[in-house]
Amino acid sequence: MASGVLTYARSRAKVVQERARRVPPVTGDPPPVEDVGQYCRVNRTNAALAAAIAGGVLVVSSFVSLSVVAAAVGALCVVAAFGWTHILGVPARKSQSTAIGLSALLSVILAATVPGPSFLVWFPACVVLGVGAVFMIQLLRGTGQSHRLESTLGATSGVVTICMGSGWVGAQRLAADAAGPGMTLVAGLSIVVAAAVALVPFPDRFVAPAVVVLAALAGPLGALLFTDVPALAAGLVGVACGAVVAGTRRLVLARETGLSVPAAVSAGVSPVLALGAVVYFLASLLLA
Repeated sequence: MASGVLTYARSRAKVVQERARRVPPVTGDPPPVEDVGQYCRVNRTNAALAAAIAGGVLVVSSFVSLSVVAAAVGALCVVAAFGWTHILGVPARKSQSTAIGLSALLSVILAATVPGPSFLVWFPACVVLGVGAVFMIQLLRGTGQSHRLESTLGATSGVVTICMGSGWVGAQRLAADAAGPGMTLVAGLSIVVAAAVALVPFPDRFVAPAVVVLAALAGPLGALLFTDVPALAAGLVGVACGAVVAGTRRLVLARETGLSVPAAVSAGVSPVLALGAVVYFLASLLLA
């Protein structure tokens, strides 16, 4: 009797083990240890290239006109909003990306058209509208839906981050008042240099300081060659841009799973947009 029970238990254990081997891995699980480095390299490369392109677009548009800068920033906001929900990996991506993108576009339009001197006076209202839209989407999804808290918090942070891109338009209007390219050009050059250094495949303890230092040097150099911005103000803006790019690089490398192309592009463009408000307020303080 005892031997029969033991034999049955062993056979059941073998069946359970065989079924466990046949179960497919869950989507989103961390990759094998040997693949983590590959994922990190791809994430870093895609995000850094997106940041460099975004900075280059800002530099080129700053030489043309305010309308071109506003159009470029609006396009970057749409791209970042589309990929933001892919970074989060949450449901209702289309509706939440639409809420983020529309609130950011409204903020850019108002920053380009509102009379001065406070060009970002409607920025808080646009953020409130975007956050309200995110909460409304969660209510319309109904009760018992998955990842509701993650969706709400992640989309809300996306509204704030991407709406900050309107600061680039405000900074350009400050430069337009001075009859020439200003902080937008300086910050864009710093971002391009910082993103290029971030591509170097060295440990973060070496690359992060180099990103900040070279971005801080690129700011005054660009100011000296192309603008009338004081070197100290350009250096401070360069430090801010380099610090944000270095921090983003650290976050991307810390991720153990790969990013899709829209997610990686948004991971590179969103910090550039967030720097818009920082550049605007620094320009307002240092160039007043």
